[in-house]
Amino acid sequence: MTGVVSIRFKPCGKMYDFSVDGIELRAGDLVVVESDFGLNIARVVHQYGPEAAAGRELKRVVRKANEEDLKQREDNKTLEHEARLYCNERIMARGLPMKLIATESTLDKKRIIFYFTAEGRIDFRELVKDLAARFKTRIEMRQIGVRDESKLIGGLGVCGRELCCKTFLTSFEPISIRMAKKQEMVLNVGKLSGLCSRLMCCLRYEYDGPASGAGVPDDEIALEKEPQMEPAEPRQRTERKPHQREFKPREAGQQHRERQQQPDQEHPKQQTPPVVEQPTAPPVSDIEPDEEFPEGEEPVPAESAAPDASSTPADRVLQGQQQRRRRRRPRRRRRNKE
Repeated sequence: MTGVVSIRFKPCGKMYDFSVDGIELRAGDLVVVESDFGLNIARVVHQYGPEAAAGRELKRVVRKANEEDLKQREDNKTLEHEARLYCNERIMARGLPMKLIATESTLDKKRIIFYFTAEGRIDFRELVKDLAARFKTRIEMRQIGVRDESKLIGGLGVCGRELCCKTFLTSFEPISIRMAKKQEMVLNVGKLSGLCSRLMCCLRYEYDGPASGAGVPDDEIALEKEPQMEPAEPRQRTERKPHQREFKPREAGQQHRERQQQPDQEHPKQQTPPVVEQPTAPPVSDIEPDEEFPEGEEPVPAESAAPDASSTPADRVLQGQQQRRRRRRPRRRRRNKE
């Protein structure tokens, strides 16, 4: 009897439909299938009736896996490990900016698949030649993303559990920071990122759950609607008129000028006596340049002259200043002409 089964090649991989003819299978059985890459061992997930194969061209299940097939798969692990070591050696020798993640071989050893990550496109043609010359089989280089890398390697998340992509997730849904905003979480990218340096897939669980009401009956929890505030009317923008100011005389300034012009009656100003300029005496020199003295006579110094009784105090001060100047400078005596 012809039927259809859904199988998986990896624990949390995608499911593919294959046709079954004359083989009794149950969910969880290991089977050998013929894929585009060759013979591989897969696990049965679901089984459908013959109507599911109507109008579809499906690959077929070759047989149910036996002990020889399982032993061959264990031997292939040794080949995969050897291929990984040699590939890393050639990558370092050629200086290629790529990171090898995993290797996988088909059951019949007709193809070896190398999974790697890189920031851009890599020219690995020379690397493929080295690998093909060493293992004498077809070589396939497959570039994957950082999420697929975490899915292949595995690990523990911040919650302490094994990664969701390694446990039960079969595909990656788009995750955005808007999901964290709606859940009122701290918008710290470092805390919201997983091992793959991308936003954690669990952000989508609580984002889709409350929206669809998953697992919560309507009659069990009654949610009160929050009162909605009426939207405020938009404020009408009034046109601003130009500032108009009436011209007024500066009354304060006029009052100040009038106050200055009027005499102050309360505090009259004290009149000071006018300063009378005193006549200054002409400078007195010790010896006039054209004056000559006869022999045996000397000029009388100014200090010995008696002060004039009719001189004013200003004259006496001026005479004292002139006398002090004479003391500071040396006296000059005129020699008699021969």
